Amino acid sequence: MNPGLSLIWARTVNIARSVVASLPNVLLALVIFALFWLLSKALVALLRRVLRQAGQSPNVGRALGQVLGGVVLTVGVLVAATVVFPTLNAATLFSTLGFGSVAIGFAFKDIFQNLLAGLLLLITRPFHIGDQIISGTTEGTVEDIQMRATVVRTYDNRKVVIPNSDLYTGRVTVNTAFDQRSVSVSLTLPYGVDLEAARQLMVTAAQGVEGLAQNPPPSVVVTDLTSGGVTLSLRYWVDPPHRRDVATSTDQVLTAVNARLREAGVNLSPPQGVALDPVQLRPVSMTLEGWPAPAPTTPGSQAGAPREDRGRPSPAGEESA
Repeated sequence: MNPGLSLIWARTVNIARSVVASLPNVLLALVIFALFWLLSKALVALLRRVLRQAGQSPNVGRALGQVLGGVVLTVGVLVAATVVFPTLNAATLFSTLGFGSVAIGFAFKDIFQNLLAGLLLLITRPFHIGDQIISGTTEGTVEDIQMRATVVRTYDNRKVVIPNSDLYTGRVTVNTAFDQRSVSVSLTLPYGVDLEAARQLMVTAAQGVEGLAQNPPPSVVVTDLTSGGVTLSLRYWVDPPHRRDVATSTDQVLTAVNARLREAGVNLSPPQGVALDPVQLRPVSMTLEGWPAPAPTTPGSQAGAPREDRGRPSPAGEESA
């Protein structure tokens, strides 16, 4: 037989014998991994049961269960590897894991940061699924809190995925954290209006709107004095505090207040710096006091000449005559 073929055949036989000799170790490694897999399932179920009895959200149990299951399965893989490859020992594995953990930590730093932030959000629960929040320039309803990011649906039906690290370290406003929400609208009334009577009219109109909380009751305060009039702020509470309820209540409040003031003969002031024609309701020209408009000139007359000098002959004309 060719010496080259003989060498190949000998090595193949040695590999086959090694594989056959290692089959018991492979089977034992599979059994060990299966035991660790069953252990992970049992520990995850126990953890979820404990968290559920402690009053935690199901999302917390799901997230912690994934972490716990991954750790147990990783340990099972390492133990099975030492059985299949007897040359591996604990020191070698831990040193390898140490260098690998550093490399993985640098490579996936942002991912791990978002995972940890998501876990903390699920545990601390600063907001829940269904809450309406404001984060940066995003405002909408929380639809899902995942391990890496939080999904928010905006009011114009767009989906925004916000990294959990931004929500955990940044500023978040939860509009639906409490049962009621305060809303204020500003109205400007002209000077000379009886403010107490106007307050009473506005409060009465707001109290007649359905959906407003009566405790605390609506109130009116003066917030500014401008050249256009007195600015009043009508404050009331909305229950529930969702965006749609706030918008609907504001529309009804403004409509009722405007109708009540018009019935009493009180008109709201126009925007500052604009006067409306009371007949045609259009802007009219205004002249500031102390600055009269120049008198119109006629052909043959000199602008700025005294009225009594107009029509007199000039000195040159008298001399020529």
